[in-house]
Amino acid sequence: MAVVIDQPVADFTAPATSGQTVSLSELKGKQVVIYFYPKDSTPGCTTQGQGFRDQYAAFKAANTEVFGISRDSLKSHENFKGKQEFPFELISDKDEAVCQLFDVIKLKKLYGKEYLGVDRSTFLIDKDGVLRQEWRGVKVPGHVDAVLAAAEALNKA
Repeated sequence: MAVVIDQPVADFTAPATSGQTVSLSELKGKQVVIYFYPKDSTPGCTTQGQGFRDQYAAFKAANTEVFGISRDSLKSHENFKGKQEFPFELISDKDEAVCQLFDVIKLKKLYGKEYLGVDRSTFLIDKDGVLRQEWRGVKVPGHVDAVLAAAEALNKA
């Protein structure tokens, strides 16, 4: 079952960079931003990740953890994270379990060919594990600022 606004998000556990395993249940008490992106080291995904990197201190000040997630391998994630100096962890979802939970696998077209890919999406989960806001079909410019504003407002609520 896919996530629904104002409903608790089902717990998940997935491997992440820095040898970590991320479980939503272990993040209770903190707000969580999870952003799904199509592929490591591509222009849009790099720009988006850099936006979260550059605003990371502000997210932390708003009691918010940030995680990027894609279907790329941990090795690819480690290279991407290191090259871009991301201060947050990247989650590898090779089996698409978390992508399915958040319903971000969509039919896309590239050069006339159709394929299933990750729809760039971001989710804001409150400290009790309830989904409070979602952004689907994200366009990168200005997006991180919108997510930060929502996280700060939720933290003050």
